[in-house]
Amino acid sequence: MKIQRITLILNFILASLVMVGQNLPGKEFHIKKAKSAIQIDGELTEEDWKTGSVITEFFMNRPVDSIAPHNKTEVRMTFDDHNLYLALTAFDNNKKVLIQSLRRDFEFGSNDNIGFYVDTYNDKTNGFAFNVNPFGVQREGLMSSGGNEPADYSSFWDNKWYTAAAQYEDRWVVEVAIPFKSIRYNDGVWNFNIMRNDAKRNEWSSWIAAPLQYYPSAFTFSGKLIWDDPAPKPGMNVSLIPYLSGAAFKNNEAGTPPEYDPGIGFDAKIAVTPSLNLDLTVNPDFSQVEVDQQIINLTQFEFGFPERRQFFLENNDLFEQPGFPDTRPFFSRRIGLARDTSGVLEKVPIQYGARLSGKLGSKWRIGLMNMQTEDRASLGLPKQNYTVGVIQRNIGASNIGFVMVDKESLGISDYDPTAFYHPSLVKESIVGNDTVKTMNRYNRVYGVDYNLRGLRNKLRGDMYYHRSMDEGVSNKNYSFGTFLGYYARNIDIMVAQNGAGENFNAEVGFVPKLGVYSGYYSGFSRVAGRLFPKSNKISNMGPFAEINFTNISGWRNRDKSMKIGYTVTFFNTANFEVSGENNFQQLTRDFNPVDSRTYDSFLEGESYDWNRASITYSSDQRPRLTYKIGGSVGTFYNGTNNNVNGQLRYRFQPYGSFSVQFDYNDIILPGNYGQKELFLISPKLDITFTHKLFLTAFAQYNDLSENLNLNTRFQWRFKPASDFFVVYTENYLSNNFVNKNRALVLKWTYWFNI
Repeated sequence: MKIQRITLILNFILASLVMVGQNLPGKEFHIKKAKSAIQIDGELTEEDWKTGSVITEFFMNRPVDSIAPHNKTEVRMTFDDHNLYLALTAFDNNKKVLIQSLRRDFEFGSNDNIGFYVDTYNDKTNGFAFNVNPFGVQREGLMSSGGNEPADYSSFWDNKWYTAAAQYEDRWVVEVAIPFKSIRYNDGVWNFNIMRNDAKRNEWSSWIAAPLQYYPSAFTFSGKLIWDDPAPKPGMNVSLIPYLSGAAFKNNEAGTPPEYDPGIGFDAKIAVTPSLNLDLTVNPDFSQVEVDQQIINLTQFEFGFPERRQFFLENNDLFEQPGFPDTRPFFSRRIGLARDTSGVLEKVPIQYGARLSGKLGSKWRIGLMNMQTEDRASLGLPKQNYTVGVIQRNIGASNIGFVMVDKESLGISDYDPTAFYHPSLVKESIVGNDTVKTMNRYNRVYGVDYNLRGLRNKLRGDMYYHRSMDEGVSNKNYSFGTFLGYYARNIDIMVAQNGAGENFNAEVGFVPKLGVYSGYYSGFSRVAGRLFPKSNKISNMGPFAEINFTNISGWRNRDKSMKIGYTVTFFNTANFEVSGENNFQQLTRDFNPVDSRTYDSFLEGESYDWNRASITYSSDQRPRLTYKIGGSVGTFYNGTNNNVNGQLRYRFQPYGSFSVQFDYNDIILPGNYGQKELFLISPKLDITFTHKLFLTAFAQYNDLSENLNLNTRFQWRFKPASDFFVVYTENYLSNNFVNKNRALVLKWTYWFNI
């Protein structure tokens, strides 16, 4: 009852703030239809560019927001029946532009570039981003939740658009053509902002001014795009994206003969309405997706890697954002991927899928998805069907939504306890003194979420309540949470709470704590200050303090961490942080952070308390040679752990870079609990021969997972959004370098507009 009262009080506070913080009137840009054809050649010779309106006034955001940017920026826009056109001129008195390579989807902060951030629905919630650098290299992405944070931007989205660049002594120019068929939009006013990163000077600037503590790309800080001539009415918009692939695989661990797997399938994108899109996929193949970057995970909790598969990305926030980061009812990587008994992630073939998502009118958004996977006897998995439904209603800059997730295991008529089934399908319960196994044929989660945005981005809040459904379960199957954050110029304050009942089960979600606890209640709070010293070296600095705790049934504390620190941000892009942390943990299961197969485990019920000090430094990121270095020392459970981690990168502009990431842990635990040096090293060679030919060679040596992974990926973008890939992968045992398996994949995709 105590938890429920706290939740109701906080929910009432959030609900009472729904209408707080209406956006102030912004600036307008009037766009006219082009009177003649626009050639995308980087030369602004057309009459429409010479006579049209020009955006010239920009405001600096970083490293300070009180002065004008050093270099002038000009933006022009027009359109015709097929494309929206932009002419971007970046004046620069330094002839040496700064970019990392010619690779698409470059890092915003490390490259000279200009971005166009547009909300085509006029709801200040979702939209598109298009960035270009001085060489015309493209970076496109989807924006969600108002674009207030980096997590609200996904650069994995891909679509057709066109650029051409030219460089001069005092400026660089890029012409951009964005096909109306490549975006979803409503008739009428759009919201947008233009943001420039003058990376050499470490200056972010934008058309609409934004205080330093916020991102100018957020739609809170946007002006109006007014159509003096009406935008073209969206017509039929259908894209067909077939693929052909061939794969060869050799499993040396199992000693099986080589396997050959030809593949054929397709994706389709159909605009049901101008702002509602239907994605279809048949026998999808994601073999070209870059491998996950490994980590040394010394915690009891699963680590959530980001979704990179194209099919799941458009309007992904609708499906992935209900709940909190550690209590998501839906996590798309659960579809088509499953862990075997050794914890290794394996692919589960997807037969087909459909995904309807987008806007209904000016206030409503919907998302409906259905996916079907094949059976995998080796993993103990039958055919499974996944259905997700979301409906969301905007309330000013805030929204309320309802979510439902359903997973059905098909073809199981009678449960055979002697057969092997995947652990996710088998439930164990205590009946009297006996342990009884039952089959979980389905799993469902449903609930409501409310997201608050107000006070021109100063106030952000979230709250949710979800319940799960399994066979024979009717109580303690809830999950809830409330978050409230206040973000001002000199201080950030965040408070959150969330929890889950003992029987809450989200098999298609991401709830890592439920892999450790059976029901829990967690709290989190953080306060961070921001000072602006009168210095020609330091941009801002300040202290921070945060506390996390987790209680389980009976309000018994099982986890607690307290951390304090100080951060310094320099004008030259460098960053420094020092911190101290205290951790407490009482185990709810046997656990060894090093290797439970070789060493003794800490036992359930035992308590440990340890302290650590950490320091990190990121160098000036503008020179060709850059580095990030960090480390920590202190106790760890009943022993010690000294850590060094970082990255070294050298770029050979504009053709690529070579980098090495590393993470070293020297763990010494007394007795037979383990003494081990864990080393993760990841050298990466990234070569961009042209803006259409890319080669990445990546190695990952990981002592903790006892694996050495080699991955080479060649990509030829022979036409916009159409590619040819060659991917070669090998895995070795890290202790003796014996080959475990190797695979070669060839894949061709082509984007047809119908």
